[in-house]
Amino acid sequence: MAAEGWIWRWRWGWGRRCPGRPGLPGPGPGPTTPLLLLLFLGPVAADITDGNSEHLKREHSLIKPYQGVGSSSMPLWDFQGSTILTSQYVRLTPDERSKEGSIWNHQPCFLKDWEMHIHFKVHGTGKKNLHGDGIALWYTRDRLVPGPVFGSKDNFHGLAIFLDTYPNDETTERVFPYISVMVNNGSLSYDHSKDGRWTELAGCTADFRNREHDTFLAVRYSRGRLTVMTDLEDKNEWKNCVDITGVRLPTGYYFGASAGTGDLSDNHDIISMKLFQLMVEHTPDEENIDWTKIEPSVNFLKSPKVQLPAVCVQDIHWSPTSTFLASPSSVPCLPSVAHQYPSMGLELASSGQ
Repeated sequence: MAAEGWIWRWRWGWGRRCPGRPGLPGPGPGPTTPLLLLLFLGPVAADITDGNSEHLKREHSLIKPYQGVGSSSMPLWDFQGSTILTSQYVRLTPDERSKEGSIWNHQPCFLKDWEMHIHFKVHGTGKKNLHGDGIALWYTRDRLVPGPVFGSKDNFHGLAIFLDTYPNDETTERVFPYISVMVNNGSLSYDHSKDGRWTELAGCTADFRNREHDTFLAVRYSRGRLTVMTDLEDKNEWKNCVDITGVRLPTGYYFGASAGTGDLSDNHDIISMKLFQLMVEHTPDEENIDWTKIEPSVNFLKSPKVQLPAVCVQDIHWSPTSTFLASPSSVPCLPSVAHQYPSMGLELASSGQ
């Protein structure tokens, strides 16, 4: 096995049990990790939580037994729309048409490095391709704002992870259900008709619907690296879905989850959301940054898949100041993204065609 692959498996703690989850690998190395291994890995080991309870941030976690069963709110969390709280799960939407629901943490999160484990369930009576629409997991500036994006607002500021169960775009080559990631500074719109392809950073097929066993998602953000992993096969091990570097997210945003149904429907349930603090050392320069002022951004965003007037561009990227940049070249022409992202200051050099 290549060294990077070996380190990656160790980083996600394969073979370690997760707190409160029998048999599931946890977010960091166990107490038996050899000292020699820690010395060899050096700085890699520094950004691993050991999974002990002191790293669980209860003020940002949703854990059974729930308080406030039967009410419209609970300590630290607010509900909206069709959301109901039972003793076993938080149901964002029932298996009924035209429902929207969400749950949002009261407290803004000021952790620079974190890992969220989500225990969820999507199920219903609809047959193949006759169910929808899915769940969105959020780390955003605004909370409790209903809207068209899986029950929450469009043009959001922050991070969204979409667990989409229905293919709206008939031309898509994706296999659904599908998990995708989007980072937004408020200027981008999620296009349901294209299943968010224009603004997706990365994604993967994930067969999480109507499983008879538990299904889990893990989201990690640390030093600009965003990772999404799944445990859907009842094998007590994480599988890689998304791994992106160069992501910039501020502190002080809110965690939440939402879901929506349209003409098709499903039950969308959240059983738990557990946030762990990652113990990571930052440089003095990083510590001196006002992390609440950071603009959500990523240093590369692929050209949207839309047929618009062509320009020849090279090295399109999204700068930390949230401006798309492009330089002219002789490479084949790509579709212009200026019409899709006019408010983000896209600078393109025309091919003269």
